[in-house]
Amino acid sequence: QVQLAESGGGLVQAGDSLALSCGAPATTFTNYIFVWARQAPGKEREFVARISGSGALKSYADSVRGRFSVSRDNANNMVYLHMNNLKPEDTAVYYCAAADKLEKSYFLEAMDYWGKGTLVIVSS
Repeated sequence: QVQLAESGGGLVQAGDSLALSCGAPATTFTNYIFVWARQAPGKEREFVARISGSGALKSYADSVRGRFSVSRDNANNMVYLHMNNLKPEDTAVYYCAAADKLEKSYFLEAMDYWGKGTLVIVSS
């Protein structure tokens, strides 16, 4: 079972920045599409950002566009989520997930692999 590993969560204040990291085995990383998703208390898991295998294609949820940025380092099998101007409503457990096909990445339930998540708390 392939396991992704997120890190970088923590407690920050509104307006602060935070960077999350996701590591994956090399055999999973190459050519896989990665998605960042989040789940706030009492809410369903939701899409946050997507990045293609090459890193050329990126997309974001409306709620984070312009504040969050997804990137990847293919040489080191890492995917990142840079979060700026954080808001209390960004408080959630953040997950990274991987899929071998772009079309899968449009449906969270279709993703092949998931990490255990990292908690981000934004205080007002």
